[in-house]
Amino acid sequence: MDALIGQLATGLSLGSILLLAALGLALTFGQMGVINMAHGEFIMAGCYTAFLTQQIISNAGASLLISLVLGFIVGGLLGVLLETTLIQRMYHRPLDTLLVTFGVGLILQQVARDIFGAPAVNVTAPSWLSGGVEILGAVVPKTRIFILVLALVCVTVLALVLKASPMGRRIRAVVANRDLAETSGISSRRTDLTTFFIGSGLAGVAGVALTLIGSTSPTTGQSYLIDAFLVVVVGGLGQIKGTVIAAFGLGLLNSFIEYSTTASLAKVIVFVIIVIFLQVRPQGLFTVRTRSLV
Repeated sequence: MDALIGQLATGLSLGSILLLAALGLALTFGQMGVINMAHGEFIMAGCYTAFLTQQIISNAGASLLISLVLGFIVGGLLGVLLETTLIQRMYHRPLDTLLVTFGVGLILQQVARDIFGAPAVNVTAPSWLSGGVEILGAVVPKTRIFILVLALVCVTVLALVLKASPMGRRIRAVVANRDLAETSGISSRRTDLTTFFIGSGLAGVAGVALTLIGSTSPTTGQSYLIDAFLVVVVGGLGQIKGTVIAAFGLGLLNSFIEYSTTASLAKVIVFVIIVIFLQVRPQGLFTVRTRSLV
């Protein structure tokens, strides 16, 4: 039972990390059709934002809370900069966005090396996140619980914004039918910028959270990028509920397979299962219903 609870906690923890990393992609990739290979570098920017904030504010608890806000702003501004300079010229050209954003990601990695150096840096977790909580005999680190709660809060806020706010209704209208939304007086240009800001900002928040469980290096974001894309594809493009189910499902699946094998073999098995699933259901768990003819 202890081992079962431990693996369950590990799977939920991994799922919450995947969810944080994939939430932004669910908007920029799932709803806008932009393959942003620089999304991992936006996560990395959030990590370094937390590191710099802690250099200025010595109180680890205060610096963490401030970093979450700053990480969202920094990631969002990087996304807006990328969208206005490059992406806006490449809508409906996904392969071009893939190549361009891959190059942007390499540039951002080199910029991080020039500023912070190649060696990894660490962020100190606040004292109230040290240690663990015993659940049915298994000890779960408080940092993992914090990331799980943070992921659920981000999902809830994003879902409420998309469903209940005027901005969210504009985003959904543009996704459903861009031309009809524009004839109704909705600025698709402003909506695209807003969507990219939110999606990239969530990547920054994910980066701040990742500093609680590991060190930060210029390639930190790349470690989560492919898994984040898999979560979005399995969940269904543009589907927040699908992203949530896929993230926790893949996290739990990976955790329990890894328990009886190895970490590397578990990743291979999970990837094979995803490939088989997409052969059966290529649209993912859920699909977006639109009136668009394109």
